[in-house]
Amino acid sequence: MLATLVVVITAAINLGIAVADLVRAPFVLANSAEVGVPERWLPALAALKAAGALGLVLGLLGVTWVGVAAATGLVLFYLGAIAAHIRARVLHNLAFPALFLGGAVASFVVLLPP
Repeated sequence: MLATLVVVITAAINLGIAVADLVRAPFVLANSAEVGVPERWLPALAALKAAGALGLVLGLLGVTWVGVAAATGLVLFYLGAIAAHIRARVLHNLAFPALFLGGAVASFVVLLPP
């Protein structure tokens, strides 16, 4: 039950931030500019996050390899986000990509077959 909750929450927050990217929420635009991510990248980044969320849900529904692949992709995505923050020396909000990374790692662990 806890494992399912971890994956559902991770999928939900990734879907939520993907929507925020697509609608160009002010906090997304401010953070992207501060870190040096061009605004034109937002739709592609949103698609990656949404695909990861969908893949996590498919993993819960029994397509284990898709869930593990999605979790792996999200782990790599958020490692990249953290690297972008560090490269740009934007550390004041590093907790956000770290939180998303933690959810992706936890989802990977619980979706990995025994």
